[in-house]
Amino acid sequence: MDPIGKALWFIEGHFGGEVTLEDVAKVAGVSRYHLTRAFGNATGHSVMRYMRARRLTEAARALTNGATDILQVALESGYGSHEAFTRAFRDQFGCTPEQVRARGSLDTLPLVEAIKMDETLITTLEPPRFESGRPLLIVGLSERYTCESSKAIPAQWQRFGPHIDNIPGQVGTVAYGIRCNSDDTGNFDYICGVEVSDFSDVPAEFARLRIAPQRYAVFRHREHISAIRRTMNTIWSTWLPQSGHEVADAPDFERYDEAFNPRTGNGGLEIWVPIKA
Repeated sequence: MDPIGKALWFIEGHFGGEVTLEDVAKVAGVSRYHLTRAFGNATGHSVMRYMRARRLTEAARALTNGATDILQVALESGYGSHEAFTRAFRDQFGCTPEQVRARGSLDTLPLVEAIKMDETLITTLEPPRFESGRPLLIVGLSERYTCESSKAIPAQWQRFGPHIDNIPGQVGTVAYGIRCNSDDTGNFDYICGVEVSDFSDVPAEFARLRIAPQRYAVFRHREHISAIRRTMNTIWSTWLPQSGHEVADAPDFERYDEAFNPRTGNGGLEIWVPIKA
């Protein structure tokens, strides 16, 4: 498995916390020296500078989207104080967080967006099993994406992680990554969520989604999470056209059970694709 893909996934999912080069190298499965050379050759960035630029880019986005508490943005970006955050922010963008918040625009900032991971096809896709899915009530965080911007989904999971096991009425420990409300231009909603028994006590800031009973083809993705785009691409570009099945107009989702390790990205997951019965 590509160590750069593993490193990119880990950085995108964890840049708001205390992450060292050693942490990234361990997840990537190579030495610090190997990672430093390979990452620089592949991306044009050093590992730690890329991570710093990504956390500050997302902080700038939060400020222009109306965040009122700069200290809270600083803490969520991995900085221990307003002063440390402001110094780093000014070094990156040439202006202060207060100035960006007041301006309400990212137009002049040298943002560093997430680097897309591997989307090539795989040659050994496991045959799916078929399931009659039960109704689900899902609660979580929702974002609207284009195909191009969807590389930021790991950062959305980073924001949602602290809420898992703390949502009223949560059922079980399985997490879901749900793609829904797609349009003809490739835009879609993505919800990081968990199942709940009902919506009555759910805080207003969370999205709610009812998933009706549906027939699914269920695929097991056993590789590192950074390779999920390859599996997805193979399912939709190769398996579905050749299968004789027709996709249903319903949400498709990733299902993360207890075997999945959100720290390392290992353990595998299931991909549920809705098909017409």
